[in-house]
Amino acid sequence: MTEMRSPQPAPNHEPPVFGNPDLPAEGNINIKDDPKSGIMTGPRNTVLESQFPSQGDAPATDISTQPFFWSSFNISPRRQQKGGWARELTQADFSISTEISGVNMYLAAGGIRELHWHQTAEWAIMTRGRCRVTTLDKHGRPSIEDVEAGDLWYFPPGLPHSLQGLGPDGGEFVIAFDDGSQSESNTLLITDWFAHTPPDVLAKNFGVPVEAFKDIPLHNLWIFQGKEPGDLEADRLAAKVASGTEAVIFRLSRSPMVKSNSGGSIQIADSSNFPIATTVATALVTVEPGGMREMHWHPNADEWQYYLRGSARMTVFNTGPKATTNDFRAGDVGVVRRNLGHFVENTGDDVLQFVEVFRSDRYEEVSLANWISHLPPSLVTEHLNIDPAMLARFPSETQGIVSKPGVSKA
Repeated sequence: MTEMRSPQPAPNHEPPVFGNPDLPAEGNINIKDDPKSGIMTGPRNTVLESQFPSQGDAPATDISTQPFFWSSFNISPRRQQKGGWARELTQADFSISTEISGVNMYLAAGGIRELHWHQTAEWAIMTRGRCRVTTLDKHGRPSIEDVEAGDLWYFPPGLPHSLQGLGPDGGEFVIAFDDGSQSESNTLLITDWFAHTPPDVLAKNFGVPVEAFKDIPLHNLWIFQGKEPGDLEADRLAAKVASGTEAVIFRLSRSPMVKSNSGGSIQIADSSNFPIATTVATALVTVEPGGMREMHWHPNADEWQYYLRGSARMTVFNTGPKATTNDFRAGDVGVVRRNLGHFVENTGDDVLQFVEVFRSDRYEEVSLANWISHLPPSLVTEHLNIDPAMLARFPSETQGIVSKPGVSKA
C-alpha cells in the first residue's frame, strides 16, 4: 500500500505565513535575501512609477493579476474650443468600464454646451464654479436651475438640455453616462439638425419664411463662447417655467449623511430621494486622514469612482483568488465590478473625497463587518479560528467609514 503523505512546501519556499499566505510566494517581501530577483535593467518611466507605489511594491497579500481598474482624466486628451473644453473616458479607453462612461468638462463664464440630447441618461456632479442648466421634463415642462460645487443633475435619455458657465470663473463638472460606450462627441445637436433639414421644411415647421434661416450655422457648435447669463428669475420667466416640473437637480453635498463618524461620512442620492434618477445612483464619500472606506461590495452594479480630492489606495478582491492594490489621486477614475470585495484607504494628510456612481436606481452595499456580526459566533470561529472574546469586539453593524486606529468613532 502506498503511504499517504501530507503535501510539502515547494522546494526553496518557506511555508505560508500570516500576511503573506500564498505559494509560490509573490512580492518584494519574498526576495529580501535574493535582491537580484528584483533587478530592473530596462527602460523605465520613473515619474510614472512614482504615482503607483502599490504596483511596484504591492502588499504581500496581493496575488495574481486582474483587469486594470485605474484610469484618469489626467491622461485623456482635451477637446478645446472657445468657451471651454472636455475630456472623456469611454470603454474604448478603459475596457473594464462597461456600465459607465465619463466626461470631465469646463465651461468658461458664458461658455455654452450647445442645446442637445443623448440616447443615454446623463448624470453629473459639479466640482467647482457655477453653471446654469436648462431642460424639459417628460411632460414637456421646462426647468432652469443654477448649480454649484457638490450639486448633481440627471437627464433621462432623450430629454433636451443645455449647460452654460456662470461668472466669475465658469464651471467644471464630471458627467457619467449610463453606458460605457457613450461618447460626448456622439450627441444629437440642434445645430446639426437645423443644418441638415431642407430650408422649406424648417419654414413649414416653424411657420416663418425660409429667409429666417439664411444665417444658421452650417456646422455644429458643440462648445462655444456666449454672453454670461442674466438674472435667473428673468430667464425662468422668459422660458415660461412653472411649478410642478420634475426636479433634475439634487444638492448632494447639502443632503443628510447616511453614515458619519470621526473617520468621515457618506451621502447618498438615488431614486429614493432623487426620483428622476432611475438609472444612476450615487454616493459621495469623505474619508479623514488615516481613515478607510470599510471592506464591502455592491451586489447590484459596478462601482465607477471619480476622485475629487486627496490620495488613496484601493485593494480589489476577486475570485481565483486575486487581490490587486492600486493608487489614486484627484482626477483619477476607478472601476470595481459588482460583487467584488474592496476597501479604499486615505493614504495622505488631506481629506480624501470621491464619488461612487452605479448604473442602478438604488444604492446597495454589503458590509463584511455587518455580515459577520449577524452570524452565529461559533460559525465564524470555525471558519476563521478567531478567539470568541476577540470576535465579540468586532463592529456590530455597517460602518461605512472606519476611523484611524486610536480615534473614537463618535
